[in-house]
Amino acid sequence: MAQINNPMRPHPGKLVGIRDLATGIKLFQIELTEPEGQATVAEYRPGQFAFVSAFGAGEAPFGIASIRGPYLEFAINALGHVTHTLHTLDVGDPVGVRGPLGNWFPLDAIKGHNVVILGAGIGGAPLRPIIQTILDRRDEYGHLTILWAARSPDLLVFTAEFDEWRAAPDTEFHVTIDREHEGWSGNVGLITQLLEQVDPAPDNAISICCGPPIAIHFIFLTLGKLGFTPDQVLTTLEARMHCGIGKCGRCNLGEKFICVDGPVFWQKEIAGFLEGFL
Repeated sequence: MAQINNPMRPHPGKLVGIRDLATGIKLFQIELTEPEGQATVAEYRPGQFAFVSAFGAGEAPFGIASIRGPYLEFAINALGHVTHTLHTLDVGDPVGVRGPLGNWFPLDAIKGHNVVILGAGIGGAPLRPIIQTILDRRDEYGHLTILWAARSPDLLVFTAEFDEWRAAPDTEFHVTIDREHEGWSGNVGLITQLLEQVDPAPDNAISICCGPPIAIHFIFLTLGKLGFTPDQVLTTLEARMHCGIGKCGRCNLGEKFICVDGPVFWQKEIAGFLEGFL
């Protein structure tokens, strides 16, 4: 029993689906294969994360990318040893999952508000469960504005779902890429430029963003120009975590640990700390 309760022990699982999302990014669908692990699937909330293990290579943390269905989904960019190893696996191969970890977006608390979602690059992955939640419970939230961005068209994630988002009631969807690209006829410019063009009203609104730290920094500044206050802005942060339970100290942000106090924060909670995280 002591081994089962060990927070560092991953739940055994297997890959039941793998698909390409963007250049270098794949979506992994994982089925947990033991009752204890299967019971955790319903516990995941938008914004939480888990460590995914490639046996023999190690583990790395990833935000949950879906709350629909009986399986866990993670968008994984091949950037290091563990992620490259995961990208070599096939459907049916064993993996481990240690989670759910961290806090989550307070979606119950923001019911009735207009919601502005800004996803930059693979930072859109942990925001996808928020979009799913709002679309599945559309009458519980106000106007939904989705701004999606990447450096180039081949790095945009979840493109197969763009039509669903565009067609959703009381929803507007905007997408941009950073620079001109052959064959691209859509908007060109940084996500902050797109944000200024769309100019969402801050009245009764909550903004939720994720992306590289530098993108989050300038999104905060732009939202401030548009009238959003730090208690109207949520983000989720990534960090180099080793334990995920607040013991190793690798992910400290001032007096907070991203793995247990986050990864979801209100802007007002991390004011003065984000610059040191860039």
